[in-house]
Amino acid sequence: QVQLVESGGGLVQTGGSLRLSCAASGGTFALYAMGWFRQAPGKEREFVASISRSGGSTDYADSVKGRFTISRDNARNTAVLQMNSLKPEDSAVYYCNARLRASASSTYQSASDSSSWGQGTQVTVSL
Repeated sequence: QVQLVESGGGLVQTGGSLRLSCAASGGTFALYAMGWFRQAPGKEREFVASISRSGGSTDYADSVKGRFTISRDNARNTAVLQMNSLKPEDSAVYYCNARLRASASSTYQSASDSSSWGQGTQVTVSL
């Protein structure tokens, strides 16, 4: 099973940008669709974005469409979430997720029980 490590979180002002990275190891990265989820205090973990194995298909939560961009580099075993125009409501712990998918073009919005998670990285957006 692939292991995931996130980086790039931090404190930013409203309207600012952050770039989260997810480094994968221990598995065949190209077999996994990749996703980002987030969890704010007192709330359920929620879907943010996902990208297919090939990178050709992406999916976003309505709350981040037009502001966040997910990408991946299969040669470097990394997935990236570029976050622009950040809002205070984007503050949360962001988790990288990897889910095995048979199709190279499938994305997902829910993590399976067998999917892999990173340890999370804190994003805080101040007023």
